[in-house]
Amino acid sequence: MNILIFGPPGSGKSTHSHRIVERYGLTYISSGDLIRREIERRTPIGKEMEAYLSRGELIPDTIVNTLIISKLRRQRENFILDGYPRTPEQVLALESYLYDHGIRLDLALEIFIDLETSVERISGRRICPNCGAVYHVKYNPPKKPGICDVCGSELIQRRDDRREVVERRYRIYTKNMEPIIKFYRNKGIYVRVDGDGSVEEVWKRIQPLLDYIRARETYLKLP
Repeated sequence: MNILIFGPPGSGKSTHSHRIVERYGLTYISSGDLIRREIERRTPIGKEMEAYLSRGELIPDTIVNTLIISKLRRQRENFILDGYPRTPEQVLALESYLYDHGIRLDLALEIFIDLETSVERISGRRICPNCGAVYHVKYNPPKKPGICDVCGSELIQRRDDRREVVERRYRIYTKNMEPIIKFYRNKGIYVRVDGDGSVEEVWKRIQPLLDYIRARETYLKLP
C-alpha cells in the first residue's frame, strides 16, 4: 500500500501518518525530516539546501526530487509520503519515477480543515524554551497559565505559530495544492477526509478507507 498524505497547517497529518505506519506497517517518508537530517549531517546536498534556506529562498525542485527519489529507490513498496509532492514539477518527477519502476500509488489522502481551525490549532500552541514541553491554550493548557508544568519556565509562542504567519501558510498551501489535487482526483485516487474533531474522530474516518485498500490488495494477490 503506497500513500500520499497532505493537509493544511494543523490538519494532524503527521499524527495520523504515524498511526498509519503503526497499524499497517508502512515506511514513513517525510520530505521535511529528510531535509533536516541532511542539513544536520552536513552532507553536500544538506549544505546546499541550508544555503537556500538561509537566504530565505525555496529549495529548488530538482534538489527535493533527488532527495525523495533516492529514498524511494530503497523503499519501493509500502510507504507513506508526507510533504511531497508540493509543486507540479515534483508531481512530474514522482510520477515519472513510479511509472518507470512499475510502482502504483493507491491513495492521495488529504486531511482537510478550514482556515479558522488551522489558526486555532497552531496559534494556540505554547512551547517551553527550557525543556521543550508543548502545550495548547485550549486543548492542552498548563496547570498555571503561561507556566510550564514540568520545569516552571515561562512559555512562549513560536514566531511561526502566530496568526498572521499561519494564515499566510494556509493560503500558500491551498494555492499550491490546487493543481496537484486536481491531478490526483483525475487519476481517481484522491480522497478528502474531514479533519475537524478529535484525533480519534478523524481516525475513524481514515481507518475504514485504509482497511478497504489493504483488503483489496490481499484479494488481488490471491491465486
